[in-house]
Amino acid sequence: MKIGAPKETHEGEARVAMTPASAKDLAKLGHAPLIEAGAGLKAGFTDEAYREAGAEVLPGAEEVFAAADVVVKVRPPVEAEVDRLREGQTLISMIYPAQNGELMERAREKGATIVAMDMVPRISRAQKMDALSSMANIAGYRAVIEAGSNFGRFFTGQVTAAGKVPPAKVLVVGAGVAGLAAIGTATSLGAITYAFDVRPEVAEQIESMGAEFVYLDFEEASQDGAATGGYAAPSSPEFREAQLKKFRELAPDMDIVITTALIPGRDAPVLWTKDMVEAMKPGSVIVDLAAERGGNCELTVADQKITTENGVTIVGYTDFPSRMAAQSSTLYATNIRHMLTDLTPGKDGALNHNMEDDVIRGATVVREREITYPPPPPKVPAIAARPKEKVKEPTPEEKRAKELATFKQQTKTQITVLAVGALVMLIIGAFAPASFMAHFIVFALACFVGFQVIWNVSHALHTPLMAVTNAISGIVILGALLQIGSGNWIVVILAFVSVLIASINIVGGFLVTRRMLAMFQKS
Repeated sequence: MKIGAPKETHEGEARVAMTPASAKDLAKLGHAPLIEAGAGLKAGFTDEAYREAGAEVLPGAEEVFAAADVVVKVRPPVEAEVDRLREGQTLISMIYPAQNGELMERAREKGATIVAMDMVPRISRAQKMDALSSMANIAGYRAVIEAGSNFGRFFTGQVTAAGKVPPAKVLVVGAGVAGLAAIGTATSLGAITYAFDVRPEVAEQIESMGAEFVYLDFEEASQDGAATGGYAAPSSPEFREAQLKKFRELAPDMDIVITTALIPGRDAPVLWTKDMVEAMKPGSVIVDLAAERGGNCELTVADQKITTENGVTIVGYTDFPSRMAAQSSTLYATNIRHMLTDLTPGKDGALNHNMEDDVIRGATVVREREITYPPPPPKVPAIAARPKEKVKEPTPEEKRAKELATFKQQTKTQITVLAVGALVMLIIGAFAPASFMAHFIVFALACFVGFQVIWNVSHALHTPLMAVTNAISGIVILGALLQIGSGNWIVVILAFVSVLIASINIVGGFLVTRRMLAMFQKS
């Protein structure tokens, strides 16, 4: 099967849907990769690199469309490209079907099949084809870099001989893939990072990355926030007002604001209003990743960087992934290759468009002269599905009552164990000689103390604990060696077993410690 990638025609677009590496992979799958001359130059891929990878370089887009069975693109096709499609041909690209109904209608009339990479369902099995996440990851990272280039200070705080520099305060609105990438980058640069999302279940992810989750004093937040498919849903008017009130409180204190909030099939919600921009300090920066859909900031101008009267810079670029064209092309081409792998499961490499497959059905928007958008909901849960019940945080009184109940239960258990142990020792003492009882009492106390010390240690600390107990094991060996000379044969056997077990523990402890230290050594 021939798979062709034409040059992107959108102004400023530097990405390409096929890289030399993906062309080589497609050739290994039995396909014939085709590429328009110069299609990868802006991303740093020469025509010669494509030829070396086994791709055929064609002079123009018309030749690619005419020769290819499957056409792969980054941006949605323009009218001229749709008109080049033919009966039975497949186009794989970003489509944004909710905004491009006319495009899908023209493709339906042509009899072509369209697979929208932006409609890949967010289920675990489809992560390898999730182009939106791949591009959002790059956009989130690049947003922080752009913010840093327009910000007049360090991200991290510093104390120097010339004075103290406070750390930058960064607020990330929206904790999807782009938001989490921005949080990770800002935190790694040393900024004090705050993040907000309408889905409270992402708070743990945000905090695990070193940022502080911004909570709202609003009871219905969890009901409004989460939606199936891993995306946020529209919020209620009451929740929106509480949200804006919180942002107004934060605005004067923030140095950098990065907004990433998008709702599929809708314009971007306005979350950072004009009065919030006016409340920010001179020199502050806003990076609006939703600029292409209208922007989360009320003053955003798409594809432009503006500076307000009070000195706030607002970056409204819509080509963040394209600004890292080589990286984004590589990730997107890999997403395309995985999609083609699912579309051609047979050894013969023939196209098998299985509409019973959740992923293929969800991404297909035009098929057999029918518009198949919107797709039915996937049969399996989404990656970030809504929690069924809201987990209630226990009050301090409830926590104390629970701790008291746990303490009482542990006390009862320990008393029971001690009582049983005392009874056993009395029974043994009635028949055993006095010399044996002296050793047995020491052995029983050692078992009890060892149990109490080790039992409540976290599992994560068991490995380093083994290394630390080498000293204790050494004491056990010395004590056992002293007892081997005893005249009682039972004591001699127990001493021998003690030496054997303690020796194993010491050797194991040294090996574990060696492995732990090796983890921190540079290769």
